[in-house]
Amino acid sequence: MDSPACFQVIYKHVGQQKIDVDVYLPSSQISKRPVLINIHGGAFMLGSSKMVNRHQVQDFLNRGWIVLAPNHRLCPQVNLLEGPIQDCRDLLAWVYDGGLEREINETACYPRYRSCLCFWHVLGRHSSPLLVPRPVAGIYDMYGPCNFSDSFWTTKLPHLKVPAGLSESFMNKVFEECPVPITGGVSLEGQSTGPPDFSDPRQAYALMRLANGTLLDAIFPSKDWDVVDPARNISPYFPPTFIAHGTADSKVPIGLSRELLRILKDHGVHCGMSEIPEEDHTFAAKMQVGSRTWELQRLGFDFLESLI
Repeated sequence: MDSPACFQVIYKHVGQQKIDVDVYLPSSQISKRPVLINIHGGAFMLGSSKMVNRHQVQDFLNRGWIVLAPNHRLCPQVNLLEGPIQDCRDLLAWVYDGGLEREINETACYPRYRSCLCFWHVLGRHSSPLLVPRPVAGIYDMYGPCNFSDSFWTTKLPHLKVPAGLSESFMNKVFEECPVPITGGVSLEGQSTGPPDFSDPRQAYALMRLANGTLLDAIFPSKDWDVVDPARNISPYFPPTFIAHGTADSKVPIGLSRELLRILKDHGVHCGMSEIPEEDHTFAAKMQVGSRTWELQRLGFDFLESLI
């Protein structure tokens, strides 16, 4: 299928740097529409707004939702809290303060959208959407990392094949990128862009860190998990949350999401989980519309819609 049409706007400035978001609008122009923020994955170091699943975006548009696919600053030059999480928080603040509505109404192609925002949903492949100061209406967490003190996060992953001979000096060129990148490398989810390119220092650095069990050292060296781990930030007032996770996930074990679900239930949070049989991490990259995997992960969309 062709990619749904979108336009790009700036939601944040960091000095001279502009951080943008892709805006997808449903075809019919009526007021009071839900907004879904679709945050790409990539171990906080890779990916971009263009690497979200176009079939999922179209499903949201068919439901009459406005879809935002943002870029955010990538680790490791900036840490997880000050980069990806802060940018996602600032995107939400921009939407709440009327930035999205102003951009839509000032765009000549969309003059009839007025008062278009009413509910906020978040679809995310990492923990950023779970840690926002002003609650959203609901969260759909697709195989996102959590429970950062779990021993898994320091475990080597030998099944991730990284070429021998990658030097530290080569991979550390990632720290020379200026300004801090907001797009980078291969997709670890969404639309597949082919195999990793180990001639790119950013891709080599990220995948080496994943393989060696040192990802968290790279993205959040302070290890103050209380401020970035969604599992440590659940309360009875946490937004309703749905989780989808593949039972064969080899990059983020499903047990981490099962534990998050337990914590949500213990706090009385409205929640649910879809365990996707035999699927590995980033199954969104290859799932076919109408397949069992598609229908099971789509339960998360129905969960969000039930909150409206």
